[in-house]
Amino acid sequence: MNLINSPILGAKVSLHFFTPKPKAIIKNPHNNSHITMMLKKRVNSDESNKLTTTTTEFDDSLESSTTTTTTTKPCLCGRRHFIEATATTLTAATQSATATNSDSEYTALVNKFHPPKPDWYQKFFAWVLNSFTKSYEAEVARYKSQIFSILKEKKANKILEIGIGTGPNLNYYASDSNVQVVGIDPNPEMEKYARSSATSAGFPLSNFEFIHAVGEVIPLSDASVDAVVGTLVLCSVKDVDLTLKEVMRVLRPGGVYVFVEHVAAKDGTFLRFLQGVLDPLQQTIADGCHLSRETGESIAKAGFSSVELDMAILSNATFVNPHVYGIAKK
Repeated sequence: MNLINSPILGAKVSLHFFTPKPKAIIKNPHNNSHITMMLKKRVNSDESNKLTTTTTEFDDSLESSTTTTTTTKPCLCGRRHFIEATATTLTAATQSATATNSDSEYTALVNKFHPPKPDWYQKFFAWVLNSFTKSYEAEVARYKSQIFSILKEKKANKILEIGIGTGPNLNYYASDSNVQVVGIDPNPEMEKYARSSATSAGFPLSNFEFIHAVGEVIPLSDASVDAVVGTLVLCSVKDVDLTLKEVMRVLRPGGVYVFVEHVAAKDGTFLRFLQGVLDPLQQTIADGCHLSRETGESIAKAGFSSVELDMAILSNATFVNPHVYGIAKK
């Protein structure tokens, strides 16, 4: 989760929304899958990452690269305690996951990827996100509604949300009483706000479980959920690629990953310069949030059978722009 409209980094940058229409189909030479790209990509290509591409020009030339499909990593994080705690929200496959790590070992893994912050900071950060993101959520709702609709189309009843934070997305699941959601977040202070959001949205608390966990080591068994949701979370994880491998691991075949992430601005722009200047401070005050990650490219190369991405600029996100949003299918 990142800090939107921070009172510390408060100056707004005047930006305009756009949605580029042209697409480029990136063909993976190792299988028949494809990635549909709807944004200007900037990929640092090298001799080990080349593929044949079909490109469509809009403002700049579109460059792309891919890697071979990554083998799904084994589950590192089965925990008897987790399985027992989420018995009402997970499938039989999840309940029967092999317990390979003790609670203390898993806690050590969580702390490795997300070193614990002082209690006052975790409480303050959770309060800030709960109090100062209303205008942002109102603006981004049009894009979330668009991509979250696939959850109903796919009848995704078991949903994992990584970086659930204060639970702003619970409102999008509330209309379906069959949906069960497991939300993970490295900040345990987010739980009370997430539960409050569920109640406000009319989402049954019996269908919701909050787990203190990180995206790099998800405490669910392989192929145990129908969908994974992540909004403004890959900016803050320590290892983006490992998190995406975990997303792939826990998704069932045909499952979907729904995402909204902010990424680095175009090279050479004033906004990109500003992000470079503010990045160290942003990471410090916003719980590890990076302003200059090329997250869209990471998702495109993560090994999904198809990825649809679009781009938008949100006026309420100030320098935390542009955003990529879309759907990836396993």
